[in-house]
Amino acid sequence: MIIVPVKEGENIEKALKKFKRKSEKTGVIKEVRTRKQFDKPSVLKRIKMQHAVYVNKLHSTEE
Repeated sequence: MIIVPVKEGENIEKALKKFKRKSEKTGVIKEVRTRKQFDKPSVLKRIKMQHAVYVNKLHSTEE
């Protein structure tokens, strides 16, 4: 649970900004999005492999 202490007389926009920053740091939104849809392990493996090939091509073109 994310708790954002709000000081007396603090602006709501400022408190909301603090909440957004805290939620991004903890990765709550990212985790909710990944749990929203189930991907088969074979699909995840294929995506990981495609990313590795892409990164490898980028590194080979730099050198």
